[in-house]
Amino acid sequence: MAYAATRGGEEAIAQAERLYRDDLGPLTAGRIAEVRRALPYLVDRVMGEASLYEPDLAALALAQTGGELYEAVLLLRAYRTTQPRLWTAEPVTHRDILTVRRISAAFKDIPGGQILGPTLDYSHRLLKVGVLAGETDVPEPVTPGRTSAPATQPALADWQREQGLVAPERAAKVPLDDIPDVTRDGLLFPPPRAHRLQTLARGDTGGMLALGYANQRGYGPVHPAVNDLRLGEAEVRLRHPRGTVFSAGRVRVSETEMVSKDPRADTLKLGFCATFGWNEVKTIAGATLDLSMEEQSAFAAADEEFVLYHTEPTEASGFCIHFKMPHYVTFQSSLDALRGANADRDRRAARAKAKPKADRMSEAEIEEALS
Repeated sequence: MAYAATRGGEEAIAQAERLYRDDLGPLTAGRIAEVRRALPYLVDRVMGEASLYEPDLAALALAQTGGELYEAVLLLRAYRTTQPRLWTAEPVTHRDILTVRRISAAFKDIPGGQILGPTLDYSHRLLKVGVLAGETDVPEPVTPGRTSAPATQPALADWQREQGLVAPERAAKVPLDDIPDVTRDGLLFPPPRAHRLQTLARGDTGGMLALGYANQRGYGPVHPAVNDLRLGEAEVRLRHPRGTVFSAGRVRVSETEMVSKDPRADTLKLGFCATFGWNEVKTIAGATLDLSMEEQSAFAAADEEFVLYHTEPTEASGFCIHFKMPHYVTFQSSLDALRGANADRDRRAARAKAKPKADRMSEAEIEEALS
């Protein structure tokens, strides 16, 4: 796709960027630290969609772009491409995650129990306007429980398999270096399951929410329930060249299993989605889409190619933004075609109007009348 060159020269372009930077104000380390401290869930979202876990860099991207999410994700993804890949971390399962929040909406009494954790799900949504008048809103301290919850929780799906509710697990063991990587391989259809889950993990939260919601409203083949939702911290375990496995730290993660009845068997089906950071709505929508894409359905919100292509944040936002670039040449050709069509229409109308007299006029007179 070709564009006409932007007119105005380098100075006009530089001035446009200066206006943007002036609107944001100075970019300082203190400002970046405040973004990270005050907006942890927004930082998490940017890290998840950029598929790079580094809170300071995500906060920097947000501060540098004034909170424009797609620009922030683009900056972080671009930075990611400049970094070498040193290791591949060891696999992490449900049972390995340091669990902060874990609930099930489909089953009440689950092994390990329900852990509400940090959430606003059960709170009144009221804007605290008094803060604008000078009041200070200090959160009440958390009351420690009588006993501590277990650091980790069992996988609910394992309990369901023991009861014959879910089909046996068929996960194939693949060497770490052979796991497909959607950031290095092109997305082809039908993709391997690893590519599907990786694409959902770094997909646009808003796009996934829209399509997941469409499925849940009937524009898709499934209407599932939350089977197992978790917020927690996962250890990044690396294998030393000498064979020793060690922890390089922890990352915040979200994961959700959605459950629905399998119409082809007397079992339940599970959809899954996980991402960097704490982002429940994304993983709920993503697990719903994972379930729906397993079905043969005419709904666009269940079509694998439609879903995975149109929830890709950088490509989708980039394509929309490119419409702001100059399209003078291509649009001028459309205008020329439109003017030509209008002229032809006027000529046909004039000929039709002159037709009754055509038998009494010469060719020269007809041409003169039309002109």
